[in-house]
Amino acid sequence: MKLISRILSVFCAAAMMLGATACGGDSSSQTAEQSSSQADQTSVADESSAAAETTTTNGSNWEMADPSLNLPALNLGYTTPEMCQRAVLNAGNPARLANVMKKAQNKETVTIGCIGGSITQGTGASNSNSNYAFYSMSWWAKAFPENPKLNFVNAGIGATGSYIGVHRAAEDLLAQKPDVVIVEFSVNDTDATLNLDTYDSLVRQILQADNNPAVILMFMVQENGTTLLETHKQIGEAYDLPMISFREAVMPEIEKGTFTWQDIEADNIHPNSNGHGIVGELLWNYYNSVYAKLDTIDTSDLAFTAEPVTADRYQNAVIAGSATLTPTANTGFEPAELNQYFPGNWQATEAGATITFAVNARNIGVLYQRTIDGKSGEYEVYVDGELTETLDGNLPDGWGNYAEATEVFTADTAAEHTVELRCKDGNTANEFQLLGLLLSE
Repeated sequence: MKLISRILSVFCAAAMMLGATACGGDSSSQTAEQSSSQADQTSVADESSAAAETTTTNGSNWEMADPSLNLPALNLGYTTPEMCQRAVLNAGNPARLANVMKKAQNKETVTIGCIGGSITQGTGASNSNSNYAFYSMSWWAKAFPENPKLNFVNAGIGATGSYIGVHRAAEDLLAQKPDVVIVEFSVNDTDATLNLDTYDSLVRQILQADNNPAVILMFMVQENGTTLLETHKQIGEAYDLPMISFREAVMPEIEKGTFTWQDIEADNIHPNSNGHGIVGELLWNYYNSVYAKLDTIDTSDLAFTAEPVTADRYQNAVIAGSATLTPTANTGFEPAELNQYFPGNWQATEAGATITFAVNARNIGVLYQRTIDGKSGEYEVYVDGELTETLDGNLPDGWGNYAEATEVFTADTAAEHTVELRCKDGNTANEFQLLGLLLSE
């Protein structure tokens, strides 16, 4: 099992987690892979360039639960009712979430999951108990303190977007049968065209799981206002999912001078403990709004039958590494373990290295590691004998090694293909770290 897919029993720690009070602080010490987002390395889509100056209209008619009710309270003091109201872009169909709450009431096993980038991983929070993913789970321990079967899986990996996410969701998330999944990729996704497809397939993959998980879409934002919210929102609207926007909660407050970006963020992307606390309070208020009317929500029909927004190109998506994929030809690549989150890799260290695979897929991508040591060079990718991409493993002046994903081939239907990676002639540096192939049908 990959290190990032960790399941934690939360019942025994309920008293500790619910008594903690989050406060401001510097970002915790992280590795380069953990502390950075893919958004640091690429330009964001044009759609979000004016995001800091605009506010999406809340048409959800969502209402907070009556504060006089005896409902779980986080009480970190970061949000106001107005912030919570603005943040809920769509209340969504509550049936699946209500069904999970009824399971928890009956002391059945309930697993809360998250998938996303470094924000979901917890980067920026001062400790592991003050990040939004932890808060997303701790509400359940507070609401159902007598249920000993509450579990948590955090599938957040820094510097990854929904293109990598859709290929790893089955193994890293859905294999643990989560009942509730929070999806967070709005700052790491940067390509409005590609990521509409990948995000759609990812969300559909979760909604089509046989245990009918509830899905909540969480939209984060960078300091300059950039976010792929408007693209991702199309998916949430089509499937009537709960959508919560950090941007709508905080940007008007920053503009009014209630607080500054630096008060709630560790850098230009990652929330500090205060920012994570805001996300936690937004989630707790949303959970409470469903919990308050639990007895009135019909949970008899949980089927997901909506037609896809896109062509749903990334079905049965996987990351194929050395455990499942054997080269048909290989000169100069050796098996290696290069990235803790993506096991089963290959590494080339000399000029003239080539490696070839036979795959059956509709779409093919290459997952490789870019390195800052100056030793990695350019490798050409040939699909069925035709050059499709040239990948640069070198990351000059980068903040640290990180996993890069590049789509190298796409078609209308799945078929047999050969994929060859070949050291480019004339390289001054010839190493290359191949983490795996991204394959989907």
